[in-house]
Amino acid sequence: IMFEIKKVYRQTIPATRFIRKKYSDSDRENGSFAHKWQEWFAKGHFATLEKLLPQGAFFEDSGAYIGLMRWKEQEPFEYSIGMFLPKDTEVPEGFDHVDFPESALGVVWLFGKEENLYCHEDACYNTLVQKGEKVVTDSKGALWFFERYVCPRFTNPDDQGNVILDICYFIK
Repeated sequence: IMFEIKKVYRQTIPATRFIRKKYSDSDRENGSFAHKWQEWFAKGHFATLEKLLPQGAFFEDSGAYIGLMRWKEQEPFEYSIGMFLPKDTEVPEGFDHVDFPESALGVVWLFGKEENLYCHEDACYNTLVQKGEKVVTDSKGALWFFERYVCPRFTNPDDQGNVILDICYFIK
């Protein structure tokens, strides 16, 4: 199998500040942002943000690394790497942010080999809609969704080398 959808559920998250570095299609290499992730690890960007996390998770999986996407027809695609932090967190120099109100997420777990888990956002969107969820856009009509890399689901493969990547959409 290429991948399978292992679990689908709703999650509520509090108002958050997503602290990030933002990229566009022109930042892709071979269609991917993988080199930007490598840059984040090499430059210690996640370590900078992890210092801002409160003691204990402020919502389930809040310590995860995130690939946040913004899509709207006729507008440039945005891809941001960062983390969700409490809503009033001070933004470190060199980063920017997006604030989100308290929100419901539609969470889809993609299960398989890491290299087979990317670019299936449409399948996740369709799965949520089939389950009766209403995916929402922001006040400007843009769709926001993200890859959530949760330890140990994503970082510790099973005996067959499979991991779980969360794909999350904002839902009503």
